Amino acid sequence: MIITIICLTILSYLIKGKDVQPLVEKLKGVRWPWRASRSFKHIKHYAHKAGRVTVRPLLLAYYVLTDTDTTTTEKAMIYGCLLYVVMPVSLIPRSVFKVLGLVDEGAAILFVIKKISNKITPEIEAKADATLDGWFEKSNIANT
Repeated sequence: MIITIICLTILSYLIKGKDVQPLVEKLKGVRWPWRASRSFKHIKHYAHKAGRVTVRPLLLAYYVLTDTDTTTTEKAMIYGCLLYVVMPVSLIPRSVFKVLGLVDEGAAILFVIKKISNKITPEIEAKADATLDGWFEKSNIANT
């Protein structure tokens, strides 16, 4: 739970332009592959609710998270964003504010994608698209 709080704090600090280095130091020794695999399950569940176009940036971020060249700061920021988007708790609740309730999550995704855009390689794009093809082809087959 503490890792989740630190990652969400890092995301919010980066959005505000604050120094995150003291928080990043607390993340030494985090097993990122394990955390990434847990978040993947949540992304898949979210994908069927949100749709292919909406979830693609999350998958791009996820695959950057799993890349060995990604820094700890970037991993924490991405993990915080993934959690924030798929968590049922939000600063602007969707259940109350409908479309407006998606603004904070969309802003977090856009911020992270902008920050990691140089890490999104053609290989990462291909992985994300292949994953989406698998998820949504299965859904289409079931619905016909």
